[in-house]
Amino acid sequence: MSKKHLTLAISMLLLFSMLLAACGGGAEPTPVPAPAAEAPAAEAPAAEAPAAEAPAAEVQPTEAPVAEAPAAEAPASGDVVQIRWFIGLGAGGNPEEIERETAFVEAFNAKYGDKYELVMDVVPNETAYDVLKTQIAAGDVPDIVGPVGIRGLASFEGAWLDLNPFITESGYDLSDFDPALLDFYKFGTDSQLFLPFSVFPSAIWYNKALFDEAGLEYPPHEWGAPYADGDEWTWDKLRELAMFLTVDGNGNDATMEGFDPTNITQFGYDSQWQDIRADWSHIQAGTFVDEDGNAYVPDVWRTAAKWYYDGMFGDYFIPNDSYVNSDLMAQGNTFGSGNLAMNAVNLWFTCCTEAVEWDVAAVPSYEGSVTSKLHADTFGILKAAKNPEASWEVYSLFMGEFAGDLAAVYGGFPARQSLQADALAGLQERFPGVDFQVFVDGLAYPDDPSHESALPNFLKASDTYATFGAKYQSTPDLDIDAELDALVVELQKVYDEVQ
Repeated sequence: MSKKHLTLAISMLLLFSMLLAACGGGAEPTPVPAPAAEAPAAEAPAAEAPAAEAPAAEVQPTEAPVAEAPAAEAPASGDVVQIRWFIGLGAGGNPEEIERETAFVEAFNAKYGDKYELVMDVVPNETAYDVLKTQIAAGDVPDIVGPVGIRGLASFEGAWLDLNPFITESGYDLSDFDPALLDFYKFGTDSQLFLPFSVFPSAIWYNKALFDEAGLEYPPHEWGAPYADGDEWTWDKLRELAMFLTVDGNGNDATMEGFDPTNITQFGYDSQWQDIRADWSHIQAGTFVDEDGNAYVPDVWRTAAKWYYDGMFGDYFIPNDSYVNSDLMAQGNTFGSGNLAMNAVNLWFTCCTEAVEWDVAAVPSYEGSVTSKLHADTFGILKAAKNPEASWEVYSLFMGEFAGDLAAVYGGFPARQSLQADALAGLQERFPGVDFQVFVDGLAYPDDPSHESALPNFLKASDTYATFGAKYQSTPDLDIDAELDALVVELQKVYDEVQ
């Protein structure tokens, strides 16, 4: 596996521990931190990187028979129900976070202590997956789990409670959420498994100085809008700009006859710190498993794979692994190096722009559709929770009345639209002139299915496509269709082990 992938787990943990802080709620404006339970699957700088959330062991869904409607008996009048909150699948385990979580619990219990006693069950991230799996198997099931990202939720596929009956019975108001985000959290089912909490949409980050130097207009900020010359803002148009913005040591750009691909000093495009599922989902969402549970590569991902590969080894406007890991590209922080013109990445990247003068633009369209690849954190209730009704009541308070307080605990950008103005104001204060509305508008276009959605034999499947990705990003002259066919064969072997 390439250095780009090998260093992620360590570097991710370092960045996340440095970055979690609130964006709103009256706190000092800070960079938006990486999502608590989900991080890029490629190299980040050793000093700063989002926290990785790789499960410690493959998790099988619990088979405990439980009700998925509010069937539990309500506690007798005057009884206080203890609600155990499992923390560790994502953020929440470092001392600073525990201090803020403790204050949150005290405030919650001060207001609702006549009905509930909220208690924390904090488990180190490196063991949290195994611990929760063991608790489920033993029937010692926590009531609320989180914060956790998409990868972590997918690792417990089939174990989460359908919230629809509770939402309907309580008349819970969902109007403050973007409908696209609510659909995103159904994970391809009819069940509302989670409510949105903290979101990190993606956009095209661009280096204004490099565009100015080349005499090029900036990419459009409005989703679906054309480029300044009237052309549609498509991935082909991005490629065209990226070629002009890729320059060798002699000053030739990648469109010129004498361009030297062995001596490139500036690149046009990258999607840094992301694995191949993430890379290709910028173009359009997809998955490696079909409706019957078999391995496959959707046609759009075959197109995306060829587009990226040609960008690395044919048109040379995307840095391959050799360049990515060079000093020229800051050993992985390609955009922060100042030598990259455009970067498709999520909102948490405010951490790592270094001295670059930047702004953000909409992601290009593919065949008329646009995708803002989404990283997101939320909370969930397990099917096997002993008192799902009480769990829902506290969960609904987490995601409603106390959503702003929890946002202050963990940072990130709030999914609730009513909380976004304050979060935007904090970002604008820290990064004046940046059009953060691009991210807000991008929330209407999440990748569905998620690039981190579940796969059979999840951990081994992830290793399998990561091995493909390392070869793909470092080896010229590959037959990509043949390589993808071989990947399908290997993934199917992995899936068959658990089917």
